[in-house]
Order: sequence, then C-alpha cells, then structure tokens
Amino acid sequence: MTTLESRTAEHERLMAEHSAHNYHPLPVVVAHARGAWVTDVEGRRYLDCLAGYSALNFGHGHPALLAAAHAQLDRVTLTGRAFGNDRIGPFCAALAALVGKDMVLPMNTGAEAVESGIKVARKWGYEVKGVPPGRARVVVADGGFHGRTTTIVGFSTDPDARGGFGPFTPGFDVVPYGDADALAAAITPDTVAVLLEPVQGEAGVVVPPPGYLAAVRAACTAHRVLFVADEVQSGLGRTGHVLATRAAGVDADVYLLGKALGGGIVPVSAVVADREVLGVLRPGQHGSTFGGNPLACAVGLAVLDLLADTGPEGMLARAARLGAELHARLGDLVGHGVTAVRGTGLWAGVDVDPRAGTGRAVSEALARCGVLVKDTHGPTVRFSPPLVVEPGEIRFAVDALAGVLSRA
Repeated sequence: MTTLESRTAEHERLMAEHSAHNYHPLPVVVAHARGAWVTDVEGRRYLDCLAGYSALNFGHGHPALLAAAHAQLDRVTLTGRAFGNDRIGPFCAALAALVGKDMVLPMNTGAEAVESGIKVARKWGYEVKGVPPGRARVVVADGGFHGRTTTIVGFSTDPDARGGFGPFTPGFDVVPYGDADALAAAITPDTVAVLLEPVQGEAGVVVPPPGYLAAVRAACTAHRVLFVADEVQSGLGRTGHVLATRAAGVDADVYLLGKALGGGIVPVSAVVADREVLGVLRPGQHGSTFGGNPLACAVGLAVLDLLADTGPEGMLARAARLGAELHARLGDLVGHGVTAVRGTGLWAGVDVDPRAGTGRAVSEALARCGVLVKDTHGPTVRFSPPLVVEPGEIRFAVDALAGVLSRA
C-alpha cells in the first residue's frame, strides 16, 4: 500500500472502530472542497452530485457565505435565547418576507423543524380549532422521510428507519402518497394537520401526480386542517423555485425549512407560518439553546441574499435551466441501463436496470470515475448537484453514468 492509499485506509479504520455504524459511506474520504468539487485525502477530485442532500445547494465554500460566517465569528457566535442578538430579528424578518408568512421559529436541524411543526400543529389544534385535549391527529404519507427522531420514525413506512426503536408516539395516520382521495378520507374532526413532502426525496425523488398538492390544499381548507409542507430538501432553490409547493401553485399553512438554509456551514432550520399558527407558542413552551444563534442567522441571511437574485444567473434560474439539461440527458439513458428517471429542477432519481447492478454498485463505480452520488432503496441513484454546477460538469456526470452502465 502506498503512503497516499494508506491515508484512506487509516481514516476508514478509525471510523470503523470509533464511529457508530449508522452510515455506510462510499469509500471516499474528503479533505477539501470548493464549489461543486471535493478532493479526498489522496488528492483525487470528485464532482459532488449529492450536495449534502441539498444542504450544499450553493456549493462548497461559497465566498459570500464564508464571508458572512467569518465576519460573525469575530463578533459573537452564541448567546442562548435568554438574551436577544442583533442577527435573529433581521434573519426572521427576511425569511418571513421570502416565504410570505408572518413569523419564523428558528431551530437547527431539519428533524427539529419537523418536530417543532408537529408540536405547533397540535397546540393550534387544541387552542384554535378546538380539538379535545389529547386527541390531535396528523395525516402523513407512506414513503415519506422527515427525520430520524423517535416520533418521526414511528410513522415512517421504512422498516430500516423504524425497526427496533418503538414504542412510538401515537396520533399519526398514514395514507398512500399521491392519493388525494385516501388523504381526504383519513381526515377526521380530530385531525389538526397534513404533513407532506411536496417531492419525496429519500423515497427516490418522487414527484406527486398533477393536481395532488392542490387537492391536498382543498381538503385542508375544507376541514380546517393545517397543510404542513416539509421543504427541508425541496425548498430554497433545489427545484428551481424558492418552494416546491408554490411551484405547484399551492400555498401551505406551515413551511418546514432546513439544510440549504445553513449554506453547508452550520445547521439552520425553521418553521415558517402566519401569526395565527406560530402565535400559539408562549415563553417556556418550546426552545433551543442554539436555535437562532447569531452565527446561524448571519449565514442564513447571506443564503437569503443569494436566493433574492432573480436574474438569469441567479440560483433559482440556474437550477431551472441546468435541471432541464440534467433531466434531458438522463432521459436519454432510459432503455440503456436505466428504467426510469424522476424529479424536478436539479434533482433526479434514476432507477437502474437490475441487470446493470444495484444502486450501491453503480454509486461505487461512479465514485471510481470521479462522480459522487448516493443510492436509496435498492435500485435508485439520486443526483442533486449544487446549484453552482456548470453545464459541462453535468455532461461529465451523465457521461460517467452512461459509461458505468455500458460496462455492466
């Protein structure tokens, strides 16, 4: 083994011995990154076509985001919410304005945003809708992914996510994703919310049928139920829009945001809703030591500035334009080692023909070609490059996939 090769082996040994085995990473050990590219400990470069599951929508080390973080690091990074700080107010105001709602509840991770949204929806149900105490229910969809907490995995339909972690929190009703009639039938007088991903990411970038989100909105309105849109992965540019829900012409009552909101630098998430909903929270009823910290808010503000650019080279326009090229090129592979391609914007789920290998095998082969992707649920490979990716880099990634499939 050469010295360079031994560096990868040593890092993998340390992880295997001392890191909990809750992940099965590809055999790549990243040491440096910039833009859409990462470099491993041996000096090999890879095009990052996963982008931290959308946490790196703006690429690695975006100069504007790094500048905001560096500037804030020299001032103050954490106060706790026992005091105010001069970043949280401007951040909440800017995010509320971007989404078109009144209020923001800042948290840290996407799972925290989902848990917070569930708490708020239940409290709204009791205090505003008038559901009897202890009876609030939430309708969710099968195949959904909303995080890994015990409450969330309790209504997951993924056996790997929920197996061995019960007993689970009651109060959730699971219906088929994309079936508006089944969703409407599941709503009862005790239902306080419908919690959905407008595009199911972990399930393989599953886009619902036309009219589905509008039908969900109509059912929620008719039964006075909150429509809670989990846009932790789909929001903030990934689909070529600020919000995937809005791209379908639909407005949710509550938006759950995360991942890209922290610019790939710090974990930042948020619940965004109108005052009638978030106004049910009072001091002492919910909190987070790091939620709304000055460093997170400074980075979040810089992220919102990037999203505010609606010009032809802005992040939203790039995602829409380059996403069309990504899907066109991937579509050409259907029948040539690919059975189906789904998605929207710079986000695609590619189903690999079983004769060409598993999603994991294809991901490993692509890594050897200098392209990083991630498999999910057996045959599916996800492509979600940073929004700063260039057209030539998209061609490189798809050509690498075509080469891998042709050799299978």
